[in-house]
Amino acid sequence: MTTGVQVGDHLVAGAAEALRRAGEHLSSLQRPEGYWWGELTADTTLESDFILLQLWLYPPSGKTWNPPTRDLVDKAVRSIVARQLPDGGFNIYPKGPADVSATVKAYFALKLAGLPADGPELRRARERILSLGGIQAANSYVKINLSLFGLYPREFCPSVPPEMMLLPGQFIYQMSSWTRAIVIPLSIVQAADPRRPVPEGFTLQELFLPGASLGFRRSEKLLTWRNVFLALDRGWKLWERYGWQAVRRRAVRAAEQWMLERLRYSDGLAAIYPPMLYAIMALDVLGYSRDHPDRAEAEQKFMSLLTDDGERFFFQPCFSPVWDTAIAAFVLAESGCARQESLRRAAEWLLGREVRRRGDWAVKRPGVEPSGWYFEFANEFYPDMDDTAMVLLALSRCPPSEAREAAMRRALRWLVAMQSSDGGWAAFDADNNWTSLSEVPFADHNAMLDPTCPDITGRVLEALCRCGLDRAHRAVRRGVAYLRRTQQPDGSWYGRWGVNYLYGTFLALRGLRAAGEDEREAHILRAGEWIRSIQNADGGWGESCASYDHAAFVPAESTASQTAWAILGLLASGDASSLSVRRGVEYLLETQQANGGWEEELATGTGFPRVFYLTYQLYRISFPLMALAEFLRAHQSENSGSR
Repeated sequence: MTTGVQVGDHLVAGAAEALRRAGEHLSSLQRPEGYWWGELTADTTLESDFILLQLWLYPPSGKTWNPPTRDLVDKAVRSIVARQLPDGGFNIYPKGPADVSATVKAYFALKLAGLPADGPELRRARERILSLGGIQAANSYVKINLSLFGLYPREFCPSVPPEMMLLPGQFIYQMSSWTRAIVIPLSIVQAADPRRPVPEGFTLQELFLPGASLGFRRSEKLLTWRNVFLALDRGWKLWERYGWQAVRRRAVRAAEQWMLERLRYSDGLAAIYPPMLYAIMALDVLGYSRDHPDRAEAEQKFMSLLTDDGERFFFQPCFSPVWDTAIAAFVLAESGCARQESLRRAAEWLLGREVRRRGDWAVKRPGVEPSGWYFEFANEFYPDMDDTAMVLLALSRCPPSEAREAAMRRALRWLVAMQSSDGGWAAFDADNNWTSLSEVPFADHNAMLDPTCPDITGRVLEALCRCGLDRAHRAVRRGVAYLRRTQQPDGSWYGRWGVNYLYGTFLALRGLRAAGEDEREAHILRAGEWIRSIQNADGGWGESCASYDHAAFVPAESTASQTAWAILGLLASGDASSLSVRRGVEYLLETQQANGGWEEELATGTGFPRVFYLTYQLYRISFPLMALAEFLRAHQSENSGSR
């Protein structure tokens, strides 16, 4: 027993020192204005789409294509080629397999930029595409983009009709906010029926797999939503040829006004890459000149996503300062590493970004006072519940002020009002659950809807309860019931916005603990047992993005952020001293870098499951720091209890 105590004391001392170093490192990253902002990185599709946009903006002359942005195109080419896999393909998450859509995009971009068709890069990519089903196997957005240049048959691409703006039942607001922001400008582009030129002789015919169908996949059963929407798609195509052009013009005007309104008070349309790209294309087909203020601003904000520092060239899918700041401020305050002046500046910066205008969310909740926070520097139409909950957690640990108290009261009311009818919380909208829309032909980005999810629900519960609500409040009771109902049979919870079951489970457990759930309840015990059962041999935890493909946990090499999530989940379940917890802490101590942070190659953030993943550069610092702080607090509590 004496040896065990000595080992425990040694671990506690090591954790305290690691916490100090991590806290100093994270504190040093605060900007003078008060915020934190880490890079957010993704895959090669962003650079590939950038090259496509250059072709759109700067058409070729004959056989040559030499846009004025040639230097940037060449840098994008080098960035794409550097990430080509040994098998010739391109993946959508680090160390993942080749993805056919990403590889088709890369092939198009590289060939357009002038790489030789018989060179090693294109030859290997072409072979990989054909082995994955050819260009026919790419997703609908790849096909739509290529069809704009006559490189894929338009009749085999989904129609994205602007007439959806005129449909009853607030139809466009039944789609997720990000889908809405993508398809509305895209509908303007498609309605113009462009056939943009490509260099003479340029083709992608070599990517078409012989014998593979170009058509849409139909459901074997006759009466399914899939087949209904495919029939509607055929109808839209006929309407485009023979329908009343006056109706189409009215629909395009409605789409244009919707888009222009949402370009205001925002760092681009929805402040995320895909809508920002399509907004530029839409403004172009609508006749906005390059020097028109709206178009010039749209292009400037799109290009602001570019990182080009001489060594690296990549686009960020969006910016994450509100998210990064809220997490960093909360973690530093919780760990005892934050200076009050640092927290004061963070709070002032966050308070300056509270939403006070009605956005798309108000369609479902028209009588609710605006509040909440968005993810980026500016995105007034799209505050989200995850950021709002995280900001509330951060503000609850910041120095008090009248402005802070008033904002927190408004945000609490907003969060409670945004609870969905099933008791959970989603990202941007309440009751965004028309499941039939997932069968629309252009829904294969796997994120047509914004349903409630355990990870956000857990974080919202923690925020509500830390800010004064308890189990006596109906919203808290319904949130707890939602989490109990959505637990997986193995004891885990699904994570929509982080990879995956580790993320969902740690947040669900923290929410349940904050809501007063007894740690001896069976569902809490099962969750803890599940976390312990998937620990890696090195003491850490890791989960692959492939878990979304298999709808079950898929192990991966240990990462700092996922190890921290596992430790935080175990601590929230009441397990503060098991061998699993201790080995997890040891893993963090052994892998901490000299600067106080941690290295992490794998993507642990989720954009669209199975389609798009994110690497948050600050996760590898913030969450291990939080785990170490919680571990030390639990150890302190155990020792004081034993005395």
